Amino acid sequence: MDSVFGKQNFRNEIIWKRTSSHNSAKRWGPVHDVILFYTKSDSYLWNRIGQPYDESYVAEFYRYEDSRGKFQLGDLTGAGTRAGESGLPWRGVNPTDAGRHWAVPAIPTHSAEAIQSLTVQQRLDALDELGLISWPKKGEIPRFRRYFDPQRGAPAQDIVTDIAPLSPHAKERLGYPTQKPLALLERIVRASSNEGDLVLDPFCGCGTTIHAAHKLNRQWIGIDITHLAISLIEKRLNDAFPGIHYTVHGTPKDLEGARDLAARDKHEFQLWAGARVNAVPFRGGKKGADSGIDGLIYFKPDSKSTEKAIVSVKGGDNVNVAMIRDLAHVVDRENAKVGVFITLAEPTGPMKTEAIKAGMYETQFGKFPKLQILTIADLFDGRQPKLPWADPGAFKKAGREIEGGSPGDLPF
Repeated sequence: MDSVFGKQNFRNEIIWKRTSSHNSAKRWGPVHDVILFYTKSDSYLWNRIGQPYDESYVAEFYRYEDSRGKFQLGDLTGAGTRAGESGLPWRGVNPTDAGRHWAVPAIPTHSAEAIQSLTVQQRLDALDELGLISWPKKGEIPRFRRYFDPQRGAPAQDIVTDIAPLSPHAKERLGYPTQKPLALLERIVRASSNEGDLVLDPFCGCGTTIHAAHKLNRQWIGIDITHLAISLIEKRLNDAFPGIHYTVHGTPKDLEGARDLAARDKHEFQLWAGARVNAVPFRGGKKGADSGIDGLIYFKPDSKSTEKAIVSVKGGDNVNVAMIRDLAHVVDRENAKVGVFITLAEPTGPMKTEAIKAGMYETQFGKFPKLQILTIADLFDGRQPKLPWADPGAFKKAGREIEGGSPGDLPF
């Protein structure tokens, strides 16, 4: 981050408390994540983010009350003497006598430009006319009446404790291991951008940042190196924002693109092809021995119990009947109901015959081939495995959003 933005542009270390406790035998329990806030230069956008006030804070600091509501008394002066207007007397009170100078808060009825055109004494007059100054005993420095405004909220601080982590059963959770709460990213996006601005997430994972950006009417670009992440984000955006329009770059759009990916990265090709049939990657998509399983499709043959189909992906130029027999063996071994063989190359006649010989899987919704062969060309044409009551499995459906909807933070 220092090398990208320059260490002089570091602004904050933000602590997000992501869990209440963590069992650690020989160290302090790690219960937080660290967010580093950098800017491009000294000139940057910052939107005040308000959080709901804690009741104990209100009771302790807003101890006074009148017909206008609760208020606290704040300073109208700052430490140290100053030359110029801020050191001049006002209405018989000279702050210099107390070793201080006038430090006037903003005037609620005036714009920043209007305030700049007034002298310090005129600003104090304006606050007094609004009834925002409390006068103590004669000769003592007056105080500023700051009224409690629950809609404004307390300014967001660099320790975040009011946004809970996603529990294993949270409705928002999609099954991605490092998924962050949408509310956390909404707060970050709102603080540093306005509607119509461009938000970039170069390591977008399951897409929480771009989900937040789209919801808050920002433009966005998301980048990830894995086809698993890109497929999950596409699904998330389509579920949350029906009819959304976006462009995906770097994924196969035709057979030539699929062949190129298969030649460059066999593992990523398997993840991409599996995502085309809504398969959950075996072992989370991690590399290693797959035991003949590249993905799993979960389905409900009776709308209640969950069964699975084994997905095997082949991106080579040559396929043969032994591969279908191997898939049949894996289906039996894993107690699955269906096997789906996805191939970049055209299947041979003996392969098709072997798949037919495997027979049918019978359910109350009809009969389904136990072994099914689909080519990448079939997938581009929109064909899908024939299964009863297909279910998204580990990657759940994102809740539908209203674009521009109200986030959890207060607006000011």
